[in-house]
Amino acid sequence: MVPDRRYDPQGIEDKWQARWNDSRCFEVEVDPSRPKYYVLEMFPYPSGKIHMGHVRNYSIGDVVARYKRMRGFNVLHPMGWDAFGLPAENAAIKNKTHPATWTYKNIDEMRTQLKRLGYSYDWRREIATCRPEYYRWEQQFFLKLLEKGLVYRKNSPVNWCEGCNTVLANEQVEEGKCWRCDSEVEQKQLEQWFLKITAYGEQLIDDLKLLDGGWPERVITMQQNWIGRSVGAQLTFQVKGLDEGIEVFTTRPDTLCGATFMSLAAEHPLVERLIAGNPNAEAVRAFCRDVANMDRIRRGAEDLEKEGVFTGAYCVNPLTGRDMPIHVANFVLMGYGTGAVMAVPAHDQRDFEFARKYGLPLQVVIEPKGETLDPAAMTCAYVDPGVLVNSGQFDGQENNAAKQAIVEHLAQNNLAKATVNYRLRDWNISRQRFWGAPIPVVYCEACGIVPVPEAELPVRLPEDAQVREDGRSPLPMLESFVNTVCPKCGGPARRECDTMDTFMESSWYFMRYTSARKDDGPFDPEALKYWMPVDQYIGGIEHAILHLLYSRFYVKALRDCGYTDLAEPFQNLLTQGMVLKDGAKMSKSKGNVVDPNSMIGRYGADATRLFILFASPPEKDLEWSDAGIEGAKRFLDRVWRTACGPDTALRRFFPLLPVGPCAPLSALGGELTSVERALRRKEHETVQKATRDMEKFQFNTVISALMELVNTIHDLDSELSQTEQARRVLSSALSTVLTLLSPVAPHLCEELWAHMGHKGQLATMPWPEHDEAALVKDEIELVVQVNGKVRGRLMVPATADQEAVREFAMTHENVLRHLEGKSIRKLIVVPGKLVNVVAG
Repeated sequence: MVPDRRYDPQGIEDKWQARWNDSRCFEVEVDPSRPKYYVLEMFPYPSGKIHMGHVRNYSIGDVVARYKRMRGFNVLHPMGWDAFGLPAENAAIKNKTHPATWTYKNIDEMRTQLKRLGYSYDWRREIATCRPEYYRWEQQFFLKLLEKGLVYRKNSPVNWCEGCNTVLANEQVEEGKCWRCDSEVEQKQLEQWFLKITAYGEQLIDDLKLLDGGWPERVITMQQNWIGRSVGAQLTFQVKGLDEGIEVFTTRPDTLCGATFMSLAAEHPLVERLIAGNPNAEAVRAFCRDVANMDRIRRGAEDLEKEGVFTGAYCVNPLTGRDMPIHVANFVLMGYGTGAVMAVPAHDQRDFEFARKYGLPLQVVIEPKGETLDPAAMTCAYVDPGVLVNSGQFDGQENNAAKQAIVEHLAQNNLAKATVNYRLRDWNISRQRFWGAPIPVVYCEACGIVPVPEAELPVRLPEDAQVREDGRSPLPMLESFVNTVCPKCGGPARRECDTMDTFMESSWYFMRYTSARKDDGPFDPEALKYWMPVDQYIGGIEHAILHLLYSRFYVKALRDCGYTDLAEPFQNLLTQGMVLKDGAKMSKSKGNVVDPNSMIGRYGADATRLFILFASPPEKDLEWSDAGIEGAKRFLDRVWRTACGPDTALRRFFPLLPVGPCAPLSALGGELTSVERALRRKEHETVQKATRDMEKFQFNTVISALMELVNTIHDLDSELSQTEQARRVLSSALSTVLTLLSPVAPHLCEELWAHMGHKGQLATMPWPEHDEAALVKDEIELVVQVNGKVRGRLMVPATADQEAVREFAMTHENVLRHLEGKSIRKLIVVPGKLVNVVAG
């Protein structure tokens, strides 16, 4: 028995972290006899220090893991490090060290910080994506995808960040700037490696329905919009004078009769043939060169000034037979659709602006019911639904209803076919930086591109290479890395010097956790089948497109390569809100950062966890408050004093007994007094509410219910008789407090659990179950109304029948006052709620 003493968070937390480690109570193995639960927080980049956003993310995950473990699940809760990438490389350059040295040092520091918070991780499964034993399997995946035709190399315009000295995927460009360093993004032509994510566009859209109810609607919508599935038609516009057709994808076949000119991307392969013999050909080429050097993000912007040039060529509208001049336009992108747009200026604002600027004709084909539109008088495009006009046999039809009929008509004449298009572009995985996984191919003059044999994996990143101050990769200049032998012919060859996008690592790490120490494969098939999919994934909304979309694709691609039978990696997703201070996201530049280490040192890990979970529902933003964490510490102080404090009024019941939470009546003694029943009822009501709210991840209301129970214990203290039975009732209630609070504040609860004389660690105890019989109240409160207006409230025995309730109501002083001089016409009783006296 621990003697009465003051609450010392640091001493207690060190003690229990050591005990959990020694007992290995959070280590798990595959156990088909038990239901599994895989809870995972998005793993961190090892920056060297955790921040309050980390604390919130990982505290949420730890509460879920501890709760599910107490509910009988076999819980997998791992941690690792997203260790490759630009931040580590740039930080290493700034600090004049090697990225490996910097990264491993930071991992050690962050691991220590996370352990101080008492998170229930199975640390045996820890991974770091920069280690060869991890990325060797990623290189194997690359080779398998290459065999399957899902990896290819091509010369293409890419998003280039000068600040980071590397290429960015489309998803990594935000409003024309680099997502990491905020530098302006420019366009370059480079040979790059791509993953064919577009081959999975339909699956990625269709399988979102598997996530309904488990993922936030907002995230599902963001993915739908990014993939951008469009149902429409592929049309062919014959070029006059050439045996060529221009392929166009459109979602608006209903406007085909209104197409009056054609707009091509500057990079369109037909441009040179179209301008052949045109005296203005050089001007067209100059325009194309200028446009091709423009930022692609800017070219697609709504506010871009529309510019173009006439090629001198015409194509034929397949429905009307009208000749349509062909222009090159700065707003058409080769990477989207076919690089050609049928221009309908009367019904598309972008085309309208272009047509007005260059004097091109407008043809109205949709009008509002009962109105006539004059093209000459129009000040903007008409883009709303309406009735077709100037559309031949389709006149008079609702425009949306006519789409399918127009496509069928064209298809019968081999001029169109119904098709589906996607906004999604293939994933550019080439990065021109050092700190990443090498791409396992070599270049041989005789054999071309040759994959590295699997037996030679991993292609190791040379950790003795010296990073350059300008950020350029040292790999192309490192002869010991570059020069190699062709696996096919044995001749000299050069290694690929680009490294893989770090999203390649984070797109499968959750699978590696299932058998993190397996050295003869990426994962054990049986372990993967048992643990996957992740039951609960937790991370920020900022990963809604990049990481989550790539992970979904990666799992499907690995399935098709025979690695797994998974369709989706994450069954449920929680996107936690940000931690704010002074109304803004914490950042060094704003001077509003709160250091978790200082909070742990001052208030303890349990108080830090408690505040971060109590201050706001997990999906909402959280405003940091010094007063809030002080309040969290005061509550834990009160729980401590309730169990063993030297100055508590409950001291007369010490020592408390090792009576379990929600103890049955048989374990409490004889017939309970009314005060004892009231305390027991509140205990069981709290368990009922806490269980319901835990399932919904409403941790703040769970904590609030526990605060109420602690208040009730103190409120009823003076009314409890100093008996063995009262001590047992009180001990059961406090055991319940500790059990329910333990996922949130595990160290304090373990210490007090042991102090009460309980055997075994609280972390391994089951979650309590409430007893419905204990919820039955001795008395209930009824509202008493006179003619529908509340005139009083009264307590009546819960077992009182309607006649007894009427008698109680007629004794209420205020009710009688409002009945003076009136006769009672009717007396209505709503059982358990109210009595209404109708008088006149």
